[in-house]
Amino acid sequence: MSIFEYNGSAVVAMVGKNCFAIASDRRLGVQLQTIATDFQRVFKIHDKLYIGLSGLATDAQTLYQRLVFRHKLYQLREERDMKPETFASLVSALLYEKRFGPYFCQPVIAGLGDDDVPFICTMDCIGAKELAKDFVVSGTASESLYGACESMYKPNMEPDELFETISQALNSSVDRDCLSGWGGYVLIVTPTEVREHVIKSRMD
Repeated sequence: MSIFEYNGSAVVAMVGKNCFAIASDRRLGVQLQTIATDFQRVFKIHDKLYIGLSGLATDAQTLYQRLVFRHKLYQLREERDMKPETFASLVSALLYEKRFGPYFCQPVIAGLGDDDVPFICTMDCIGAKELAKDFVVSGTASESLYGACESMYKPNMEPDELFETISQALNSSVDRDCLSGWGGYVLIVTPTEVREHVIKSRMD
């Protein structure tokens, strides 16, 4: 078993019309044994920027703490919040720095940039960025997420439709992966509000 599959995970981000959604499953397992069903994988950096960390849970929490530290330093020095593109470069540099003993994480970054243009990107554990205009996925359920998102996604969705689409894609994908699931956590971020949803799914 790959170390990335040890805890199981599913993270997906999707772009809408001047908004974005980021979602994850809630299972924390040790291989096939489920330890917790309320595990958090999507973290807030600031009001319009979120990061989802799939992979090894311990590394995800460590990496998040380091990223919060670096972002707070940036806020003190620059007196503003970091743009999503800048933050993606920071995450990439932080991961590449540790390339010989990497954090076993595959981050998904989603944020609203200048003029509320949504930005999403993912990277591997040594920081090689992959930018997308529609959706990005990561985790043990990534293969089925690709299929579900590919068939369900359409451009310029309004927040309500985006929520429905990403929830259905996440639910149908984790049902095809025994290492992730046990409910979902969905964030819909628009220029004026952040909506947080916990969705139910099959509990087996």
